[in-house]
Amino acid sequence: VQLQASGGGLVQPGGSLRLSCVASGRTDSSATAGWFRQAPGKEREFVGAIRGSGPNKYYADSVKYRFTISRDNAKDMVYLQMSSLKPEDTAVYYCAASRLRLITSEVRRANNYDYWGQGTQVTVSS
Repeated sequence: VQLQASGGGLVQPGGSLRLSCVASGRTDSSATAGWFRQAPGKEREFVGAIRGSGPNKYYADSVKYRFTISRDNAKDMVYLQMSSLKPEDTAVYYCAASRLRLITSEVRRANNYDYWGQGTQVTVSS
């Protein structure tokens, strides 16, 4: 499975962006898809995840109620709609997917994901 993330860019505080991640290869709609991010000098951190087609979605506390993860299995796409963006959201965002459906306690850990996209830069600045 190959993942390709896109949609990053420069946005002002309070603005919105939608990230997209397209999967190719032997995809599995029941697998868990996630988004992680890494800011300069910091460790990669969990942003959000979706199991199968939903409705099981998970978010980091720092993005809850501002970010929404969704999925279109017919198109092998996963999206991250980001709104009310803050400077501290600046990071490289990575999409990830697992081979198997993860349980709740596993979705926030990066080492449970088997496939990773190349990352897309999001910069929130005025």
